Amino acid sequence: MKWSGRCAIAAVGAGVGMAMTAMPAQAAPMSADLWQPLAPVEKLDVERYVGDWYQLAAVPQPFNLMCAKDTRARYEVLDPTNVSVQNTCTTWAGDQSGIAGNARVTDTQSAAQLHVSFPGVPFQDGLDGPPNYIVTYIADDYSWALVGDPLRTSGFVLSRSPAVDAAGWSEIRRVAESRGYNACTIVTSPTTEGKKEIQPLCTI
Repeated sequence: MKWSGRCAIAAVGAGVGMAMTAMPAQAAPMSADLWQPLAPVEKLDVERYVGDWYQLAAVPQPFNLMCAKDTRARYEVLDPTNVSVQNTCTTWAGDQSGIAGNARVTDTQSAAQLHVSFPGVPFQDGLDGPPNYIVTYIADDYSWALVGDPLRTSGFVLSRSPAVDAAGWSEIRRVAESRGYNACTIVTSPTTEGKKEIQPLCTI
């Protein structure tokens, strides 16, 4: 999902909706075709997905360049088809920045494709629209996720923890590449408790 140029974090919600029952996490097909739209997971358990997430890495976007570290998102279920979105980060000046929005489920079968909107943000201020946030991978324990848009022009690695070990980064890279991403276009997002430097995922 996206957030405006004021704050950075994978701002989308959590697939809401008709999939409120607990279901086993399933990943999208492992063989990604770059010419096919990014595939969602088969079913997203929204109740498990909502809550707090840290952005550990992302495809750089103009609207998140002001965020220096600790980019986070908080999602809360509003009703069967809507999730509130609250994105925050620490700017290069050391200030806190944030923006609030809404994520609306566009795919009730998987609940993993959403349209995220933010009031006052050009081209993204309408509650309804095509999916711009797709959960394409979710760990079995819902500890981390990979989300993006249909054309892979955006991509966000979200984690419940602000830090992961070397094995965790290797897994993140493997999953990103299996979903059709070039790991060199995804760069790390510094966190106070985790990785401090900004570097391409392909170099980790």
